[in-house]
Order: sequence, then C-alpha cells, then structure tokens
Amino acid sequence: MSPTTSEFVLEPAETERLANLSGPFDGHLRMIELRLGVEIANRGNIFRVVGPQDAVGKAERLLRDLWRDAAEETLTEPAIHLRLTEIDADAVANDDIEPQEVAIRVKRGTIRGRGANQAKYLHAIATHDINFGIGPAGTGKTFLAVASAVEALNEARVQRLVLVRPAVEAGEKLGFLPGDLTQKVDPYLRPLYDALYEMLGVEKVVKLLEKNVIEIAPLAYMRGRTLNDAYVILDEAQNTTIEQMKMFLTRIGYGSTAVVTGDLTQIDLPRHQKSGLKDALDVLRNVNGISFTFFESRDVVRHPLVARIVNAYDARDAKDAATGPSA
Repeated sequence: MSPTTSEFVLEPAETERLANLSGPFDGHLRMIELRLGVEIANRGNIFRVVGPQDAVGKAERLLRDLWRDAAEETLTEPAIHLRLTEIDADAVANDDIEPQEVAIRVKRGTIRGRGANQAKYLHAIATHDINFGIGPAGTGKTFLAVASAVEALNEARVQRLVLVRPAVEAGEKLGFLPGDLTQKVDPYLRPLYDALYEMLGVEKVVKLLEKNVIEIAPLAYMRGRTLNDAYVILDEAQNTTIEQMKMFLTRIGYGSTAVVTGDLTQIDLPRHQKSGLKDALDVLRNVNGISFTFFESRDVVRHPLVARIVNAYDARDAKDAATGPSA
C-alpha cells in the first residue's frame, strides 16, 4: 500500500509559535513521527506529512490542534505525550505498520538495531514510557537500553539516569556487606557499568556518578520515591518479587522512561516464589502504553556458540517438561 502525503499551512505564520510547536531540536515533531509512524517535514509554517493514510490524518489534526494551543501555552514533552495518548496513538503504531528505524547517537558512533527484534525494541523504547525486553543473554537488551538512556541524557530529554537491579544473593541484608552503598551493589550492576563505559568513557561516567546524574539504586531502596524526568533501567528483573515489580513500576513519574530487562530462564528466586517479571507479563500484557519485546536465541549478538548453548538448554528444558527431569 503506497503512502499518503498531506501538505498544509499552519496560520498565522509566527516564528515563536513554530519554535514552541517543534520543541528543542524539533523534539516534539520527532515524538509525533515515531509514535504515529509518519514522516514530518516543514519549511516554516508549511508542513508535509507522509505515511499510512490513517496515521497521516491523525498527525495533521494533532499538528493543527497543537498550533492553536502553542499561541497560548508552552508545549512540553509530557504535554505532547498526553495528546498522543488521547488520540489513541497506540492503535496506529501496531504490527501492521513497519516501525521507523531508530538510530542512537552516542560517543562511540551511531547504534542501530541488529535484526528485526532489536529494531522493534528500539522503536518501542522511543515510543512508550514503560518497556519490557525479555529474552536470553547476549541479545542486546541491556546494551540497547543503556544506549537509549545515554542519548536521552546527552540531549537533555531527561535529567538523570537511574540504574536499578535486584541483589538477590544479598537479599535485604546489604547492610552486612563491606563498603558504602555503591560498593555493596557494584558487583550486581557491572553489566550496566560496562555498557556505560563503552558509551561515555570511564572518566565521564565517574563524574556523572559523583554529581548524582547517574544514580545507583538497589531495588530494595526504591520504595516511597517518585522519579520525574529520569531514565530508569531495571536489569535482571526476573529476580524481582511480585511486590517489588509493582513497587518499581509505580515509581515512574512525568517525563520519565523505564526499561525493564530480564531472562525468564535465569530466575534465582526460591522455588516457591513467583517472578515479578513473569507476573508482570501476565498482568500487563494488554495495557496500552506498555511495550513488550521478546528476544530469542537467533537474536544473540555475542559469540555464535552462545546461541547454540541457549538452544541446547532450551531443548533440554522442553524435553524435561514433556517427560520429566532425567536423573
């Protein structure tokens, strides 16, 4: 199906109103593009929208409404997000529309998704406030989440980056481990640090940690907080309890993005305890505004043997489920 094109003029022509509508570095227009799956170009107040017919119609109506509002109020990212939600943008950005390719610019260069699932994951993160990336090790779940967070931080779309991980081995007894809070949880956050070092460099990461722009937040210490204008990553989420997962998801405030990553085959909780990630998948699967991306062994981007190892264990687990575990 060929794309539809709509050209229109927003009047009266006012430079300040145009800047208000477009946002810093055209950030508001990019939000609308990604969420609705369209392309928006403009020369001054003359706009051109290209994409699926239904999406183009919604984008034009939204731009006209925002142009009217821009004369009387300062438009912000949360305001644009709320307007997109009101017009049921999630119904437009579905599997029938090929997602826009998301390219992330960081110190090491430009990062794009390798394969369909990674591309879908990056697009989901760009268009949803809460995102789940579920799948085996080596599929890029954490790396791409950190890359998206670093870009948001660099572009001042968020004020801080909060790294969260359950410390299962230490449980709630972090106080018995030596060192300060950061030193106690560092071993559990090492994968996140490794990705940050690659994106920003060690020196800058250390400086941002000192300024509390990058914050280390053990999951057990998140209770009672509200996180506004933050990028929050919960890694190894399969090791959260149901109560911890609910508590974490309800910390998210305006202007914030949350990415939850985990591998349901690597649960370290006691056998009688259900994983909070597994429960969230059951409870939140059909909630608008929350995205789920599922990775498989074919998405592994580490050494080729890693994918074969994952497949071998999956085959063994499937056999055990069918016949019972072998002695």
